[in-house]
Amino acid sequence: MAERSTAAVDVADNSDDTSLTAQADQSTADGVAKNRERDTDSDEVQESARTDGAGKTSPPELHSGHKLARRYRLEECVTRLDGFSSWRAVDEKLRRAVGVHILPADHARARSVLAAARSSALLGDPRFVQVLDAVEENDIVYVVHEWLPDATELTTLLASGPLEPYDAYQMVSQVSSAMAAAHREGLAHLRLNPNAVLRASTGQWRIRGLAVNAALRGVSSDTPQRTDTEAIGALLYAALTQRWPYESDAYGLSGLPKDIGLIAPDQVRAGVHRGLSELSMRALANDGATASRHESPCTTPEELVKAIGEMPRIRPPEPTFTAPPEYQRTTYQQGTYGRQNPRPGVTQVIPAPPPPLQSRTGKALKWAVSALLIAALGLGSWQLADALMDQGGKNDEPTKTQDHEGGDKNKNAAPSRPIPIKGAEEYVAQGDAQHPADVGKTYDGSTSTGWRTNSYVDGPKIVIKPGVGIVYDLGSEQKVSAATLSLRYGNDHTTAELYATNSLGSSTPLSSMRKLGAATTSGTSLKVSVDKLVKSRYVLVWLTALPYSGDDPANFSNRGYKQAITEVKFTG
Repeated sequence: MAERSTAAVDVADNSDDTSLTAQADQSTADGVAKNRERDTDSDEVQESARTDGAGKTSPPELHSGHKLARRYRLEECVTRLDGFSSWRAVDEKLRRAVGVHILPADHARARSVLAAARSSALLGDPRFVQVLDAVEENDIVYVVHEWLPDATELTTLLASGPLEPYDAYQMVSQVSSAMAAAHREGLAHLRLNPNAVLRASTGQWRIRGLAVNAALRGVSSDTPQRTDTEAIGALLYAALTQRWPYESDAYGLSGLPKDIGLIAPDQVRAGVHRGLSELSMRALANDGATASRHESPCTTPEELVKAIGEMPRIRPPEPTFTAPPEYQRTTYQQGTYGRQNPRPGVTQVIPAPPPPLQSRTGKALKWAVSALLIAALGLGSWQLADALMDQGGKNDEPTKTQDHEGGDKNKNAAPSRPIPIKGAEEYVAQGDAQHPADVGKTYDGSTSTGWRTNSYVDGPKIVIKPGVGIVYDLGSEQKVSAATLSLRYGNDHTTAELYATNSLGSSTPLSSMRKLGAATTSGTSLKVSVDKLVKSRYVLVWLTALPYSGDDPANFSNRGYKQAITEVKFTG
């Protein structure tokens, strides 16, 4: 079998006979509910015991209740290994759970851990568990990261069986694209394993420990892209087969039988998706180890993303239809409500219906009702005829005048018409732009796409700048009566204003524009009506207040005061 990167699959370079990965069922869990945060594998416990430099540094003496920077209160130590410790803590300033890695400032890897944490924090990609702080103070170094209570690690998911083809496809697609983005910024993971991949409650897959976990353990690689790509292949292999693609057991998964080499997932388990099976082999095997029926190996996450894009798209399974229970008639509908149920074996006597009104009293009652109906019909007919005669006796001339005036009013009150948008450009009054490449998605006819703002700390009123928005080109001068905005986040509150401007760009200052109208909403739809019709070719949609919303991985947006415009329509 071809040589494989040990960092990607947590297989230690052993010189002894004992397989260290056989015990590799414990690793980092950067904030997973019911899966206490674990920062190492058992094989690394043994490996670190053989490390001469870093292993001699004892971890700082900390305890539950200790505070870092008068802000992070340590709650529970979940790992203490190789001179560092990992904790579940509480950020008392923002009132949220966080994870903290702590090691002495004189630790052999303290400088590399700080550098890795700061580089990872600068990436800011929501597909990764975010580094929130990296500090050196009071002879210790600590790294604060997100704690995800609603996420489940891949190890836990595979404990009950392999993933469905659609779930495995989503996992490898999202993880590959995230790692490709990280490598474009010069960042590698080097410890990508089933414990480092999490699925959030929204279905989004997230990766934890980018660069930091490898720095904590001193893991490096001469070919980081190849290492991470092989690790992704191992993740897909495990997701398809519930087996680890090596001879040693790891992460609660059984390894492959000895002396048979690396075989394709569809040869390990029946019913495995053929395309995903070949994809995992292309990521795992190289240097001559690729089977003849497979295409060339993928050696970088970018190549893996391209290979996934060339595959036929795997659609989600159809939802199963559950037939409703058979309709049961209630005792009320059977006419026995309030009565005692008969004893078993006793025939129930059904009462006979009352006889029709055949007596003298009944006949008199029927005649009385008939007479009243006839009288009512006659009275109604007389009133209708009287009203028609009164209307016919009026002068025809005023009627013509009223019809003529009414016709003029209807002519003046013409119905509103949609105004097509010919182009758009983000308006930047101060500071940096938001996402100028996405402005066209606000009038593409789909509310599933859109333009989003950045996430701000203060709000709802935007403090750091006067506002954010987009200038729309209507093709020619138009009388705009209203603008309807479809928004992504509904909360307290969003404020939008309309301005008439004379150019598509940001050269015209806001003070030189004419304000047309403003509106505020706490929902996801906002209509801004124009106070007085003005002809203008260019109209600015200007947001001055944004609602607060949490993390939105599907929109690659962090928590904060933010908004996204998914569709804009103008009427005139």
